[in-house]
Amino acid sequence: MTGLEIAANAFATASILCAARNSVHTWWTGIIGCSLFGLLFWHTQLYADVLLQVFFVVASLFGWWNWHASASHSALPIQRTPLRSFMLMGAGALLAGAGYGLVLHRFTDAYAPFADSSVLCLSVLAQLLLMRRRIETWPVWVLVNTIAVPLYASRGLTLTSVLYAAYWINAWLAWRHWRKLWRTQGAQA
Repeated sequence: MTGLEIAANAFATASILCAARNSVHTWWTGIIGCSLFGLLFWHTQLYADVLLQVFFVVASLFGWWNWHASASHSALPIQRTPLRSFMLMGAGALLAGAGYGLVLHRFTDAYAPFADSSVLCLSVLAQLLLMRRRIETWPVWVLVNTIAVPLYASRGLTLTSVLYAAYWINAWLAWRHWRKLWRTQGAQA
């Protein structure tokens, strides 16, 4: 465990807890945590995760803006994604993960390229859903964390794998919390 791993996890945990509580502070804490994780994953040869952290930083900037103002200049409401759209997005993420995993397998010394690429592509999907305040972000995060925990543990990132196990629990709790907020929001409309 290094200072870099500790700092990355501290900021990522703050960001994830803020997201679960539907707080806009998820974005700036995420930018810092993802920048630190990018460096950490580079050193552990998890190259798809490095690319993912770059995506997260850019997406966090857009998410921050998106959560502040929608077309009506009010906070973006929590919404549901139509099932057909969600299934198509999920299939696209899995196919992209398999394709990128193949590229990493053939052309780099990446460790566990298919698991790493699955974490990348499913995380992109989850992040896009989070940026639009879609409830379906949380079951995708459950899946991401299910893959990430053993992947990070296998690279000796003990703190990261333990925290991702906690994020797995957090995703379940956040999913329940966001559904309650969505129902309350619908009742008030």
